[in-house]
Amino acid sequence: MDTAPQNPAQDTAHTPRQNKKGQYALSGSQFFRLAHRLSDAVNDVRITLAKRWDFVPQTIAYQGYGSTTRVRVLGRVLLTQKPLPGSKAEHEAKNGNQNIRGWRAFTGVPLQFTDVEITIGDVVTHVTADRGGLIDTEVDVQLSPGWHTAVLRAEGTEPAEALIQVIAPGVQFGIVSDIDDTVMVTALPRPFLALWNTFVLSERARMATPGMAVLLDRLTIEHPEAPVIYLSTGPWNAAPTLGRFLTRNMYPKGALLLTDWGLTQDRWFRSGQDHKHRNLERLAEEFPDMRWLLIGDNGQHDEAIYSAFAAGNPEKVAAIAIRQLSVSESVFAGGHSEDGDHTTSRVPWIYSPDGAGIAKQLAMLDLLRG
Repeated sequence: MDTAPQNPAQDTAHTPRQNKKGQYALSGSQFFRLAHRLSDAVNDVRITLAKRWDFVPQTIAYQGYGSTTRVRVLGRVLLTQKPLPGSKAEHEAKNGNQNIRGWRAFTGVPLQFTDVEITIGDVVTHVTADRGGLIDTEVDVQLSPGWHTAVLRAEGTEPAEALIQVIAPGVQFGIVSDIDDTVMVTALPRPFLALWNTFVLSERARMATPGMAVLLDRLTIEHPEAPVIYLSTGPWNAAPTLGRFLTRNMYPKGALLLTDWGLTQDRWFRSGQDHKHRNLERLAEEFPDMRWLLIGDNGQHDEAIYSAFAAGNPEKVAAIAIRQLSVSESVFAGGHSEDGDHTTSRVPWIYSPDGAGIAKQLAMLDLLRG
């Protein structure tokens, strides 16, 4: 087998240095470094308690994407509580039929700086999970266009398989979609309701936005080689729940690009807007000939983020589609329900409260058949 070098993920403005133990050297003030040491100590306590409660290490693999020469691989290493053998929970887990309360997604404990082996075909790569147990790396590998499998495994865990979508060099259309209040009704900007939806509500009670699954399905039927990227400020803890939601509601397969909450290598709190900006710029760099349909909502910052990206990369944006929140949703979210002013934009903008309305306007742009 070939052994490929690790290509670290470009998720921060400056890549932190690693010390002799493989851990990352922290930047910032002494107080900031103290906060990190405190955070690490709390995580160590959580690990001790999790082991006492018979939690076991688990490698979780998320869908990735890439070109015929380089792919992005995503995963996480956690201590989790496995369902009892023969239990209803185990049966549901095997069949993907879980109906889990939101708070359970946050019970896993990150295993920091863990060595993870990634196997794609004959290429084997060793990477190190970050402070949150996350793996976000690039692997140089020669693959044909289509779907491939990456196998991730940390020490003491079962191997986990992830689909990797390899995009052909000639593909020139792709889809980036937000999740919260775009494909899933969450009312996320409303603080108390957001907490209820995230931590209390069972995952099967969450509703799909009307017409959005049909819209994305039609787009992938008419553009079968187009990648679908779900770009959200949601936490990686929710990735399995979101994946099941998308599958259950017939959304097309696509890579989830989520983020971590709380302390990072060089920030007190990760910026959701920066997370989206960085990943859009990264996609533009990875696929220089791709034109993206950007789908979001007018509840928070999607309009501003997409507008800034389109202003700097007008040739890389096919259109921007914004799902309009209702008047009541907009009041709570700090957004607005009327069309924005984009008369000077070189990119077409679409506004509609549902997927059907967006589809009609995409047909007028020849991005969908009428």
